[in-house]
Amino acid sequence: MEYLSTKDIEQQTLIDLFNTNWGSDEMIISTGTYQLSKLPGIAAYEDGQILGLITYKTYEDHVEIISLDSFLQNKGIGSKLLKILEQTCEKKQITRITVITTNDNINALKFYQKRGYRIKQVLPNAVEKARQLKPTIP
Repeated sequence: MEYLSTKDIEQQTLIDLFNTNWGSDEMIISTGTYQLSKLPGIAAYEDGQILGLITYKTYEDHVEIISLDSFLQNKGIGSKLLKILEQTCEKKQITRITVITTNDNINALKFYQKRGYRIKQVLPNAVEKARQLKPTIP
């Protein structure tokens, strides 16, 4: 398996991937609206297929994970993508990575907490607010 920057993947491939898996190339979270295919990211790539993908936004003092997908569960793909992002941040002397998920996404909460991430804030009704902008959010 190789790990590629999303800059090295054709944008339409990324758009199709996000449309298939998220219903849209657009992600709305409490920090903003993002076009996933235009964000920097890292893809796990094997035999012509994307097996996992992490996208993020870099700010002055931290990096925010916008999406993390592993299309083969329990193979270490998500963990490896997160580790590569952490190493990239370390090289740039960025010491804080944030991520937002919903409180019902138990798998994501366990995944991040197992890797040392901690819940810092709960935003009541955040999904309902996002649905006002994007009604297709499940």
